[in-house]
Amino acid sequence: QVQLVESGGGLVQAGGSLRLSCAASGRTFSSYAMGWFRQAPGKEREFVAAISKSGDVSHYAVSVKGRFTVSRDNAKMAVYLQMNVLRPEDTAVYYCAASVGGSVVAWASYNYWGQGTQVTVSS
Repeated sequence: QVQLVESGGGLVQAGGSLRLSCAASGRTFSSYAMGWFRQAPGKEREFVAAISKSGDVSHYAVSVKGRFTVSRDNAKMAVYLQMNVLRPEDTAVYYCAASVGGSVVAWASYNYWGQGTQVTVSS
């Protein structure tokens, strides 16, 4: 089992940057692909980025590609989301999640979720 705790959210102006962190507990962190999802008010949860168990492969939603970077440190049992050139439409609660297997872009593939961290981008 994995427990996940996100941090690093906040209020930032458009064009700014934030770095989200997700700390994991449990001894099998490297057994999970990790993903970031977000959910804005009144909208469905959507895929943002994912990274493979070893960290050598990453995937991004079209809307964030080139602006966001996902990374992980298995020794520290953490995953990160560097968000640059933020836009007001990036405003949402951001969740990290751990997946045993399946499509990394589908929220149903993820077995464990954090509680979320709010990101607000002002125009």
